[in-house]
Amino acid sequence: MAEGKKRSDVSIGQLVNVVQKHHQRSGELTEGIVKKLLTKSSFHPYGIKVMLDDGTVGRVKEILEDE
Repeated sequence: MAEGKKRSDVSIGQLVNVVQKHHQRSGELTEGIVKKLLTKSSFHPYGIKVMLDDGTVGRVKEILEDE
């Protein structure tokens, strides 16, 4: 299972687990489909920030399946 720290590994339409800002301490993950990439840099140590198709914003912790 890939991590979502490199922007090149994350693409629109992928199934991912993200951690939302208010769940960072607990580490609670939310599953969803990537709608939009919000991080502009090619790498982020905490994960690339994305918006899921339901509007949830979080940092990618796991890439569950490729397109």
